[in-house]
Amino acid sequence: MAFSIRPSEYFYINARDEVGAAYRVLSALAQRGVNLLAFTAVPSGEDRAQFAVFPEDPAQFMAEARAVQMDIEGPHHALLVQGDDELGGFARVHERLFKAGVDVYASSGVSDGRGSFGYVVYVREDRFDRAVEALEL
Repeated sequence: MAFSIRPSEYFYINARDEVGAAYRVLSALAQRGVNLLAFTAVPSGEDRAQFAVFPEDPAQFMAEARAVQMDIEGPHHALLVQGDDELGGFARVHERLFKAGVDVYASSGVSDGRGSFGYVVYVREDRFDRAVEALEL
């Protein structure tokens, strides 16, 4: 299986959970020229949502988010894994992390339907360097 790993910084944006919240955040960042590598949204309370944004350029993101007064947390670190979509691909990523003694506390992956996959892997900060080493080819 061929895959690449990209250590990435990500940031949380906490927002009121209402129609259009993600659109407003994403369009504001796009209008300011911020390119995102990944994005997730999850509920974080009765009327709150938490967006995790993975900017291509973290310094640019921080400057632009602050310019429009977004409440950001971070940076935090995660791994962006991309590779050939094949049976057991996600399992092989986890196998390497398991053998290195790295616990994955969250992840999200998707196949693009054209033969490739993308996978966001969250590990504890104190295990981040070990996780990078485990996944390097």
